Amino acid sequence: MPPNALFRSEEMSLVQIYIPMEVAQPCIAELGDLGKVQFRDLNPDVNAFQRSFVNEIRRFDEMERQCRYFQQQIKRGGIPFRPLTNTAVRARSTQEVDNLEEVLREHENRLIEMTTSYESLQQRYLHLTELRHVLRETALFFDQAETRQDVTTIGNLNENDDVVPLLEQDEEHANFELGQLSIGVVTGVISRSRMETFERVLWRSLRGNLYMNSSEIDETIVDVVNDDADDKNVFAVFAHGREIVNKIRKISSSMGATLYDIDQSEDSRRDALLEVTSRIEDLNNVLSNTNQTRRAELITISENINAWKTMVRKEKAIYHTMNLANYDAGRKCLITEGWCPSFDIPSVQFALKEATDASGTSLSAIVTELRTNKKPPTYQRTNRFTEGFQAIIDAYGIARYREVNPGIFTLISFPFLFAVMFGDIGHGALMLLAAAYMVLNEKKLQSNNGEIFKMFFSGRYMMLMMGIFSIFTGFMYNDIFSLSLSTFKSGFDWPTEYNSTDSVVGIPNGNTYAIGLDPAWHGAENFLLFTNPYKMKQAIILGVIHMSFAICLNVVNHLHFKKKMFIWLEFVPQFLFMESIFGYLVFCIMYKWSVDWYARDANGELLRGQPPNLLNMLIYMFLSPGTIIPGEQLYSGQGVVQVFLLLIAVVCVPWMWFGKPYYLKKQHSMHQYESVADDEHVTDEEDILDAQASTSVSAIDDPDEEEFDFGEEMIHQTIHTIEFCLNCISNTASYLRLWALSLAHAQLSSVLWDMTLKIWFNFTGVAGTLGLFVGFAAWFSLTCFILIGMEGLSAFLHTLRLHWVEFDGKFYAADGYGFEPFSFRSVIMEDDD
Repeated sequence: MPPNALFRSEEMSLVQIYIPMEVAQPCIAELGDLGKVQFRDLNPDVNAFQRSFVNEIRRFDEMERQCRYFQQQIKRGGIPFRPLTNTAVRARSTQEVDNLEEVLREHENRLIEMTTSYESLQQRYLHLTELRHVLRETALFFDQAETRQDVTTIGNLNENDDVVPLLEQDEEHANFELGQLSIGVVTGVISRSRMETFERVLWRSLRGNLYMNSSEIDETIVDVVNDDADDKNVFAVFAHGREIVNKIRKISSSMGATLYDIDQSEDSRRDALLEVTSRIEDLNNVLSNTNQTRRAELITISENINAWKTMVRKEKAIYHTMNLANYDAGRKCLITEGWCPSFDIPSVQFALKEATDASGTSLSAIVTELRTNKKPPTYQRTNRFTEGFQAIIDAYGIARYREVNPGIFTLISFPFLFAVMFGDIGHGALMLLAAAYMVLNEKKLQSNNGEIFKMFFSGRYMMLMMGIFSIFTGFMYNDIFSLSLSTFKSGFDWPTEYNSTDSVVGIPNGNTYAIGLDPAWHGAENFLLFTNPYKMKQAIILGVIHMSFAICLNVVNHLHFKKKMFIWLEFVPQFLFMESIFGYLVFCIMYKWSVDWYARDANGELLRGQPPNLLNMLIYMFLSPGTIIPGEQLYSGQGVVQVFLLLIAVVCVPWMWFGKPYYLKKQHSMHQYESVADDEHVTDEEDILDAQASTSVSAIDDPDEEEFDFGEEMIHQTIHTIEFCLNCISNTASYLRLWALSLAHAQLSSVLWDMTLKIWFNFTGVAGTLGLFVGFAAWFSLTCFILIGMEGLSAFLHTLRLHWVEFDGKFYAADGYGFEPFSFRSVIMEDDD
């Protein structure tokens, strides 16, 4: 690993690669496997359809379409895919690609032919099945119509009534013989969900001049095209007159019904039913044979589809990358440019050498490192442990090139600040066990594609660290599932005789509890009065230290970017402003803790008064400089010190406000003067042309450089100064969430213990045993889902906010762009998503 790879982004180089056309494909493929070069587009003005290898890309697009078609058919057939165990598929020769193209075409033609035939046979089977049901059911309909028994009519409905049932007896319209009039019959099958609508449409259209009967089909009909199962009904509509019958047919077709013409003769219907049944049996045999042949073809394809798809995607990505290069027709080579980590240039050269050696040619690719003023991409090298923490930083913004990387500090600060809010030995241990399980079984679990699980799995090492730090802070708080541990001797003794309902005072015994909070405080009436100010002051101390460290990181950035003057113009006033107010507050907190305010002399008199209120002290430091409220003095000479610190803070504001803009203006004026002086020495015509060319190249290499504008810089610095001063106050207050969430977590844990498990300790016998069993189940479930799941997520989000706003906002520009190398792994993962 290169030096400073974790502390800042890696050094990048712009490389130019000359690749002979004979080995262009294997060389690009080798670089795709290596994944260390981000290629630049050298043809930005060329249309995608006018590039050199557009025909090859179209060819692979067609092959990719064929693979997608095979996948769809395999999924519809319920056939499992053979997993691809090795994604490192080598680059294929032209002959191998031609052979694969021919294989895909042959498989597609056979599959299309068999699929078309199978769907046609299924369609015929569907129609024959529906016809069989129609013949069976309409036989009953005709019998009912001829005997005038249970004839269904919809003629008795009031056309303005939409709620009365449609199928009722209507004696007035049923008093005629079927054979005495010219009655037409329309029979067919319609979806059961549309039956009621179908009946109403017929009634409103024909004013009830029809008889209708229907029955449900007892088997589900499967649509061949959509593979959707649907419940259907057989219907028969009797009506008088050819025009009315034609109208019924049109309405039926518009409602999606399938119509079947049925002979009214009983013998003809019987013969037709026998014929249909025989044809269905023959079709079943043909369908079975066709399906077996088609399934065998799909099984053969499924054995290789993943390998084919991977190879096609890789070859397509190779030609996409080759389209970014320039083709030198004279030297018959591709000229490519791309960003590469300087540390990995030897790896790139070795990969190209291996590709040319494997191709059996004496030609070799040439790698040249270019000098440029272009802004390189940012590349943070990570491993399995650091990638989760780096992802948090990248979500805020990609670092400026070679800027200090906050990810290395986040490895410790993020789980620690999380643990300050989540401190509990038991909850931290459960989180640690869950994370350890994912870490130890990561090879087996990484194939799980669940979206939520993948999110937790990607942060498994982060959860591991948060669990470890939560156990540590749990020991500091002496808190395990809302209870305390008496590992060491307590510093308080209790009276020997007292009632459980009495309030007693602990007697100090001079002992100091070794680690963490004394367990004697657990359950005490003044427990919150003790822990509230302690955790609040602790949050302020941690916040000021965290922000002060972030401000100090500006020094590293200024030194690296060779802006040493900014240390005096930005860092020094910012640091002095921060420390003169809030650094002083931290000092006062620590000093107040170090003094025994209740110490007494030999006569029992207090040596000091009540401890001063630090909040009032800070307020009066601004409202009444130098004035100390009686009884609120922390130390002698406090007023003079506070006036001095206040003056420093006041001086730092104009220092930050005007120093940097005027310095930049002076630098810009000097640069213009030097440019004019240099131009006066350019007298020769050749020198003038060289100067113009140099200026042109410089403009091209650095297109983002803007003209200096003092007014704009002054406005920007004004906003920055006001923002910094206000943020010093708001950001310090923001760290109080460490205190609030810590108390909330401890109180929720205590309430859950008291309400689910502790109440059963007073019961005995069977009731007590069952109660403990149920209570433990409820307590453990709610602990996992609420205290660890929801409270853990809440603490995580608050910690994320502290790092993004309070920490990163002090020094992290985050205006870079990420390094996205050409890599087959990323290409395959994007396509799978």
